[in-house]
Amino acid sequence: MDNDVFSNLWASYKLSPQRFWRGGHISSQEIRKDRMGKKELKFNGGTGATYARERRQPSKLTNLLCSDDTSVAILEKHNVESTQSAEAPRKPSATLHFHEKVTADNTPYRGIHPVVSLNSHQSNLAGLIAKALSHIHDASGSSTTYAWKPDFVTVTRGPGMRSSLSTGLDTAKGLSIAWNVPLVAVNHMQAHALTPRLTAALSASQPFHRKTAPAFPFLSLLVSGGHTLLVRSTTVTNHSILASTLDMAIGDALDKIARSVLPPGMIESSSEVMYGRLLETFVFPKGPQDHHYAAPARRAEELERRFSRWGWGLAVPLAESKSMEFSFSGLESRCRTLVETKGASIGEEERRDLGREAMRLAFEHLASRVVMALQQPNFRRGQSLRDIDTLVVSGGVASNAFLKTV
Repeated sequence: MDNDVFSNLWASYKLSPQRFWRGGHISSQEIRKDRMGKKELKFNGGTGATYARERRQPSKLTNLLCSDDTSVAILEKHNVESTQSAEAPRKPSATLHFHEKVTADNTPYRGIHPVVSLNSHQSNLAGLIAKALSHIHDASGSSTTYAWKPDFVTVTRGPGMRSSLSTGLDTAKGLSIAWNVPLVAVNHMQAHALTPRLTAALSASQPFHRKTAPAFPFLSLLVSGGHTLLVRSTTVTNHSILASTLDMAIGDALDKIARSVLPPGMIESSSEVMYGRLLETFVFPKGPQDHHYAAPARRAEELERRFSRWGWGLAVPLAESKSMEFSFSGLESRCRTLVETKGASIGEEERRDLGREAMRLAFEHLASRVVMALQQPNFRRGQSLRDIDTLVVSGGVASNAFLKTV
């Protein structure tokens, strides 16, 4: 870590007698009173410095480090929901003051290298936090570096790579202690499930409507490079896993299928290691115009193996089972074996057909478990289908346009 950056960042942690608590314990009751305006705080049997503060809603500084991205954001919440009518233009209930990320360069390794990602976190995290605090300082026009601090600090606690997580956790703990504010550790997958609600809170462009943010209860299909989960959410903190993967995540499967299917030159010239996106571009060069997709009308049609003009056909994952589970390893290994067997004889058009079929089967497999969950008798008893009118698809794979079509 750069010494100058670290020194400047540490200076911003220091407690100002005009704005910050100078040690000691302050009760939650006193903190609540203070948030209503100017109060004199008492602690350790004595009187602390007068803590002047404008009335405002809670703000937080958050950092996300679970894989190869180093991300820092400052978010503020506003209490505007109760004052809005259904017809009025929507006011944002939250403001994103700062958000920036740095992604580790893992290109030489064709995947995420833990040590490279760790070094990137350690090199960039302090600088991003210092930049976030400078951004707030510049926007407020205050003459002192200590004019602002968050109400609490959030950090990703997992799941993710342990080395990456520990960098963020250790930094967040230091900030929490220095600022004397709470630390909130966030589950990575829970954050994915709630991202649409955050997006809606930040948006002011649409008329206020219940469906702008998914109303509880709702289903979430969390699809990324590390996880594949079907989750039912009934509150912000109450989530039930209905299905998970038996072997590998769908994002991991698509990346590995891409390594096999893509022409070698495309991978060598790629500037990223998330090859699933590259695979989508390759098999659908015209985007959604190339999808030409019709959903199966019956389960039997879904399970039917389709043979290509090249003579091969891919098996449907878990075709003989109705278990609430996902599996992608068989699909990935079949694509790899087929390409290896054909060798140099496999041309670009056949590669494109293979990628399309693998993607179709993977995405229909996801959809089948969503339908099965809604059809389960115990699910119907626990929650009426009329109460579940939203499916959230979140995670890195959710950006795939063909998945949206399916």
